[in-house]
Amino acid sequence: MAEQPGQEPECPVCWNPFNNTFHTPKVLDCCHSFCVECLAHISLVAPARRRLLCPLCRHPTVLASGQPVTDLPTDTALLALLRLEPHHVILEGRQLCLKDQPKSRYFLRQPRVYTLDLGPEPGRQAGHPQAAGRSSRPAPVPSHHSLRECFRNPHFRIFAYMMAVVLCGTVLFIFSIFCTRRFFWGLG
Repeated sequence: MAEQPGQEPECPVCWNPFNNTFHTPKVLDCCHSFCVECLAHISLVAPARRRLLCPLCRHPTVLASGQPVTDLPTDTALLALLRLEPHHVILEGRQLCLKDQPKSRYFLRQPRVYTLDLGPEPGRQAGHPQAAGRSSRPAPVPSHHSLRECFRNPHFRIFAYMMAVVLCGTVLFIFSIFCTRRFFWGLG
C-alpha cells in the first residue's frame, strides 16, 4: 500500500490507523493487509466461514478447519515501521480479546484483558422477538486457545511451581509438627 509521507498506514476497509491491538495488520494470501477487527467482521458474516475473500481483489484465503482469523500471519514489517511489537489477539465467539501482559518478571499486577464486541448474532436485533428478555451481550465462549496460551506463559509456570513448592512446604511443616507432638506425647 502506498502511503503518503507523514501519514500513518491505515486499514483500507475501516481507515483506522494500524496498531498492535484490535487494528493489528493481518496478511491475506493475496498479500493485502487489513486490521484484525475488519477481518473478524468479514469472517463472521461470510457464508463460508473457512473462506475469506479479500475486500480489494476478491482473492480467496482459505482458513484451516476451526482456525480463527486471528491466526492469520501478522504484517510484522508494517508493525516494525510503526515501531510496535505485536500482541496476541484471540477471537472468542463474537468477541476479540487481548490480554495485556505485565512488563515485569514478577506478578506485581494482574494482566488486563480488553475485549471488543463484534455485534449481535445475525438475525438477532433489538426488535427481534427472540431477543426479548435476553441480554444483548453474548455469553463468553470458552476457548482452548486462551487456556493453552495460559499454560504456555512462562510467568504462569513460574507462579504455578512456586505455589506447588509453598503448598508442599506447608504440608511437610504441618506433618512434622504432628509427628513431633506424637513423639513427645508417646515419651511422657
